[in-house]
Amino acid sequence: MVNLESGTARSRVVVRKLKNRPVKMKIRNGNIHDLNSVKELGQNTWKQFENDLTCENWDKLSSIISDENLYKELLLNSKGFVCENETGEIIGMSFIVASGNPTEIYSEEQCYIRFVTVSDKYSGLKLGQKLTEECIDFAKNNGEKKIALHTSEFMDKARHIYEKLGFKIIKEIKPRYGKKYWLYEMNL
Repeated sequence: MVNLESGTARSRVVVRKLKNRPVKMKIRNGNIHDLNSVKELGQNTWKQFENDLTCENWDKLSSIISDENLYKELLLNSKGFVCENETGEIIGMSFIVASGNPTEIYSEEQCYIRFVTVSDKYSGLKLGQKLTEECIDFAKNNGEKKIALHTSEFMDKARHIYEKLGFKIIKEIKPRYGKKYWLYEMNL
């Protein structure tokens, strides 16, 4: 996999209200030291989809999101953004992979967003949107021309965010875990 330029390390403070109290959060560049925290976030957050899948398909997905190598690969070979709460707990993450890294889903000319994930406890604060915007901004600043992502019929909240930001469905892709998936793209 080709690394994206690291750019300068930065962090942004985001203030949102959660149950009528302000919550200060920081979005910063992710790194390999975040491995255990992002794995835990992925496992805990994706558990919400367990009842949307058959037992067999949930076992397949669960095996993937429990694999430490997935998160290690993302942290080492893509640009990661993590959102921390006031105590330093990672409550959200997103990753962007540079163009030139085609897969069965993505073409050579597309950079692509992976694993936008937000803790259920912080749902409704637009963190998923903010983390997606971080990826879009990073891609633009690095001269990418097309940004893509894929999502499923059981991820309604995510699909709404992506469409609101300007992503368009370009095709339905091969079903995964017994569900429909679509490839979304945006020209930058």
